[in-house]
Amino acid sequence: MISAVLDNRRFRSWGGQILLLGGFAALLTWLVSNTVTNLDARGIKVGFDFLWRRANFPISESVLPYDPSDTFLWAYVTGVGNTLVISILAIILSTALGLLVGLARRSKHPLTAGVAGVFVTTMRNMPLIVHLLFWYALATTALPAPREAYNPLPGVFLSLRGFYIPAVELDTFDWSVVGLVIAAAWGAWRLRHRIIGTGHWPDRHPVLALSALAAAVALGAVLFLQPGAAVSFPEMRGFNFTGGLRLSPEFAALMLGLVIYTSAFIGEIIRGGIDAVSIGQWEAGRAIGLSERQTLTTIIIPQALRIIIPPMTSQYLSTVKNTTLALAVGYPELGLVVGTVINQTGQAIESIALLLGIFLTISIAVSLFMNWYNAHVALVEAR
Repeated sequence: MISAVLDNRRFRSWGGQILLLGGFAALLTWLVSNTVTNLDARGIKVGFDFLWRRANFPISESVLPYDPSDTFLWAYVTGVGNTLVISILAIILSTALGLLVGLARRSKHPLTAGVAGVFVTTMRNMPLIVHLLFWYALATTALPAPREAYNPLPGVFLSLRGFYIPAVELDTFDWSVVGLVIAAAWGAWRLRHRIIGTGHWPDRHPVLALSALAAAVALGAVLFLQPGAAVSFPEMRGFNFTGGLRLSPEFAALMLGLVIYTSAFIGEIIRGGIDAVSIGQWEAGRAIGLSERQTLTTIIIPQALRIIIPPMTSQYLSTVKNTTLALAVGYPELGLVVGTVINQTGQAIESIALLLGIFLTISIAVSLFMNWYNAHVALVEAR
């Protein structure tokens, strides 16, 4: 009886995994217990009660409203908000730039392909921290004082104090506005395939046209739902600009460094995915009268996505984790907030545990979304 059970392959497989999981749980329990005992012996309090105490430290810039009188918990939430915004913007912008780089690498024009190749080789072989420090030094030394600020576009100013752009000012924050912006973007995405497929759109670039339409709808909804809302333009008053939206040198350096560095990797991923599609697909597109651009967008890229998405998922995860290097330029993302909290409270283990848990949650969410999209693309292709 016992020998028959032991000879069962499924039992051995499950039994080994259960023993391994039990051993890991026992080791983790021992480590936690031993750590708590040693900290108690040294008079160091363990727990998360500090989260409800006043933070009493400023955060230089944040997406969410924050005041030093808020709790440590809200300081963490503010840091998470900054990290999420940086991650989402970096992923979107680096993907757009990476697509251009990948297509340029495949260009038949030798100068275009050569410049793209030099860009990829140089950016990929330079550490990200060097990118960030270079752009931060450039933003804080090469730009003029506010009174002599560069004005490349109407309402846009570049100076040592930061970058100033027009913005919509709201009387109160309303989640319905955020919902409308998301709904407009989702509607444009869903409508994209039908318009591209039918060709009944006056613009030669329907994706750009739909994006502009979605932005206009979202702006109109904001102004309609918020009667007191208005578009604010930066203007010089005294020694600095007032009005509009200020992008600090730290934020600008972080975004430039992340986007340029990441786009070099994404460009190679996209180029490899496109090159992996059989050349016969290009010939088939030409045979039915499609232009090179139409063949690329309607035949090649949908097939290349099966190859592009898995490595792209890994690159997106790396981008999220690379946001922790923001502390090198002083941008207050989650890592910098955690370091400040540790200095204030001494609760290092709890703070590091929260940092690990938050980044693990974000990474799992990115992985789940990309896996869902990968399955969605595969289902569409299989029909």
